[in-house]
Amino acid sequence: MSYLQDAFLPHLRLTLLRVLAEAPGYCANSSILHQAVTSMGLAASRDAVKSELAWLKEQRVIALAEPAAGLFVATLTDRGHDVQAGCSTIPGIQKPSPGR
Repeated sequence: MSYLQDAFLPHLRLTLLRVLAEAPGYCANSSILHQAVTSMGLAASRDAVKSELAWLKEQRVIALAEPAAGLFVATLTDRGHDVQAGCSTIPGIQKPSPGR
């Protein structure tokens, strides 16, 4: 993995958690999440977003459902909320900057 990839993926994961923390009901579908991270300057494909959602589910920071083929709905867990707020850390997810 390149240095850029090593820095990009933890940042993408934190951004996904932050978007979910601000979403109504703490949930959003993969299409909305892709649009949100792209608008924040993160050039991630839809497939990359779905892959990172699966990884975040393994870390128990989100719950993930697939109501239709290829469409995933992510819901932030209490653990995920703590991580995006900087109250706890998980290797592979960027720690937020102070004051965020």
